[in-house]
Amino acid sequence: MGIIVAPIVEGKLEAWKAWASELKGPRQSELNSYNQRYRLTRHDAWLAETPMGPVVVVLQEGPGADDVMAKLSSSTVPFDLWFAGKVKEIHGLDVSAPPPGPMPELYLQSGSG
Repeated sequence: MGIIVAPIVEGKLEAWKAWASELKGPRQSELNSYNQRYRLTRHDAWLAETPMGPVVVVLQEGPGADDVMAKLSSSTVPFDLWFAGKVKEIHGLDVSAPPPGPMPELYLQSGSG
């Protein structure tokens, strides 16, 4: 499972909302293909408003969740290039470089998961 916490660049909140709407609407079949290509069985995003600004919390589950960003960074599929460009524009993150700071660390797991 992969969890990504990505701040939204100042002034890009409406762009993120438009991107999410596009992924839920006219580009949903391309997103579904992306998820299949990278072996993701779940790919969810939550918008969280924090005192430091908005952040997106992304949950990626499935056999490919641990290396999806590494594979995305070398893809030449047009949707993947567009997706990676949106990640850079809206979050300021380059998918070809490791994210700054440590990865999220699981401290508590409850239930049957």
